[in-house]
Amino acid sequence: MAEDIEHRYWYNLKTGEVEHGFVSPSVDRVGPFETHAEAERALEILRANSAKWAEEDAQES
Repeated sequence: MAEDIEHRYWYNLKTGEVEHGFVSPSVDRVGPFETHAEAERALEILRANSAKWAEEDAQES
């Protein structure tokens, strides 16, 4: 499994570039993503997930 994760795509928050594999330090990247195209949408996906989780938290309160 770890080998599979290593060869997926990551979004580098510092450079805004998509990377294949563990290119940059973990603090600078988010993922993994299945495809290059999905990694390009990383910020959009992260915002959507954050909004979803905030809504779920609000419903639990």
